[in-house]
Amino acid sequence: MSRLKGKKYRELLEPLEEELVAMARWAEATGARILVLFEGRDTAGKGGAINAIASHLNSRQCHVVALAKPSDAEKGQWYFQRYVEHLPTKGEIVLFDRSWYNRAGVEKVMGFATEKEVDAFLDAVPKFEKLLTDDGILLFKYWLACDQEEQEERLRERAEDPLKRWKLSPIDLTAREKYDDYTKAREAMLKATNTKHAPWTLVDFNDQHRGRLTVIRDLLDRLPEFRVDAPEVEFMPLGHEPHQEKFGEMKPIKSFKTDGED
Repeated sequence: MSRLKGKKYRELLEPLEEELVAMARWAEATGARILVLFEGRDTAGKGGAINAIASHLNSRQCHVVALAKPSDAEKGQWYFQRYVEHLPTKGEIVLFDRSWYNRAGVEKVMGFATEKEVDAFLDAVPKFEKLLTDDGILLFKYWLACDQEEQEERLRERAEDPLKRWKLSPIDLTAREKYDDYTKAREAMLKATNTKHAPWTLVDFNDQHRGRLTVIRDLLDRLPEFRVDAPEVEFMPLGHEPHQEKFGEMKPIKSFKTDGED
């Protein structure tokens, strides 16, 4: 299957964006709580997928959560505690860029969690997520799949691009040598946490454009019927000539000029 080019991708994305806005309108009207977890290897495309969903939604309603490594105080808490405070309330959509599943992935592979801690986590997750879904939260879990050859190309691109270099960390580079270890950790995680009340959905993200469209289409198709008509807005003319902005005490700085402009 050939890669989806940018122009075709944007053409296919536009109607999905309208459906996402309708989804948000439905969530606000009904009080639905939507929680979406994005997991996957480094460079799999989690940030791009999240941005494709959230870019046209109200940031007061749709929240992106990407937590840093836990503080010393957080390390002493119940493991799920720092995630619970970010769960959606009525009418909200929350998108996790990595989630509590860090424990079964990077923490396990990189030795940040003991085997006992990982086993306890895998035992607790189905129960924790059952509490969420029983309380009415609509929970969706996506694993974005990426081959190592594609991952290497994306890591190289980040290393060479000064605007993307900040995305690289020492852990990302070390993880390159642990690709198979991450695969084993993922399989153990899926086996323990793929439940009827909170199933996993695996998406091929070797082509990120196609992967984003797949995730959005799947998410929309799995929601209840969310048809809520947009409010009618009657845009009336001013009735007078538009005013120009005027300043007294201070003036705006000069506008940026491109080459060739006076």
